Amino acid sequence: MSRREIKSTSGKISFLAIAFVSFAFDILPFVSKSQDAKSLTLQETINLTIKNSNVLKAAAARNDEAAAQLREAMDNRLPNGSVSGTYMYLANPHIAVKTNAFTGNTDSTGSKKSLPHINQAMYGSVNLSLPLYTGGKIKYGIESAKYLQQATMLDAENNKEAVILNAINAYINLYKAAVTVNVVKENLKQSQQQDSVFSHLEQNGLLARNDLLKSDLHTSNVELSLLDAQSNLKTATINMDLMIGYPETTVLHTDSTGFDKNLSVKTIDEYEQLAMNSRKDIMALSLRKKAATTGISLAKADLYPSIALTGGYLAADIPHIITVTNAANIGVGLQYNLSSLWKSKAKIAEAKSRVTEIMANEAELADQVKLQVNRDFENFLLSQKKTEVYQKAVAQATENYRITKNKYDNNLVNTTELLDANVSLLQSKINLAVAKADVLLAYSKLLETTGTLTNNQ
Repeated sequence: MSRREIKSTSGKISFLAIAFVSFAFDILPFVSKSQDAKSLTLQETINLTIKNSNVLKAAAARNDEAAAQLREAMDNRLPNGSVSGTYMYLANPHIAVKTNAFTGNTDSTGSKKSLPHINQAMYGSVNLSLPLYTGGKIKYGIESAKYLQQATMLDAENNKEAVILNAINAYINLYKAAVTVNVVKENLKQSQQQDSVFSHLEQNGLLARNDLLKSDLHTSNVELSLLDAQSNLKTATINMDLMIGYPETTVLHTDSTGFDKNLSVKTIDEYEQLAMNSRKDIMALSLRKKAATTGISLAKADLYPSIALTGGYLAADIPHIITVTNAANIGVGLQYNLSSLWKSKAKIAEAKSRVTEIMANEAELADQVKLQVNRDFENFLLSQKKTEVYQKAVAQATENYRITKNKYDNNLVNTTELLDANVSLLQSKINLAVAKADVLLAYSKLLETTGTLTNNQ
């Protein structure tokens, strides 16, 4: 290439560089407005996810509903009261009396008395009833409602464990996606540098055209990989933004400093026992079994009578006929539903069947928990072993790069080998970082399976 061509090319490059910088400064304000960048730690992610989780909001609503049902059951101990009043306007009826058999049909002179003119009537009453004995319906109803409320609260805590694990998983996926983009960008940069070297060699007749095309094809494949990695990163970012309540355009930067924390590891037997004692779904199912057992007693309560203390007040006024005031009453009422003698058997059998079903669900859940604990424990051990292998790989790649760099400095290897060694070192470091994140994820899953993830945050 002549000096004039080089100067012309340099001028074009300088012009393009100035134009690109000017364009970058022009669009920078718009980029900063459309995409806000925020750094986010794992703990901040967990806290924001808990705060904005629709799952937990729905669980809180179910807790309120269960609490209201308990209050409703307790209110059955209070008196039942009713107030009623009636006013009636009556038309003028035509009454023909065919007999004088009733008393007072004549006055003192012997003349027949006419019937009074009635066109309205009013009456009102107040009634109270305080249950004294209901065969245990109120008692067992309150007891069952308490068990179900406690079970609902445990369901909410179990949902919280799942939400925390989902937040950790999403955070680590975002971290992995960002790391992958960085790796592919670095590979693309090195591949483009290699293309530049090969192009120069090909122009000077030192490299076959076919080898240059292979290098260009490799660069194109890396560019496609970068597009896929950037798409995955964008999807992971949007997912995280929605989880924590940020705008969808917010760019998030993860922090991997917490991935190296020391993890307390127990034996598999300890984890199994911990799961049986700490799993909220196991505890909730146990409470539902107690509620179902109480349901048997509640069904049997129909076989007993109900006794209540009753009281009331009545007032009435029918003009020209009768006026009633201060008609108060108090007493004890007894009620027994005879149909319960042949209808209660089916209710009792249904309640017993529900208890049997829950007991079978308990046994099935216990087997599932043991299997989950063993699976997640093995996955955790596997992730730790992978980390140890990647640590060795980093040491090996570091030494390989040092040797290759030394050879390159002494013209014993070409640029391609040096770039390959550098890529291998970079890839091994990224693999180690991802493996450490996988260890934290596997450990968090193990804690969630044992029902202790919330307590370890």
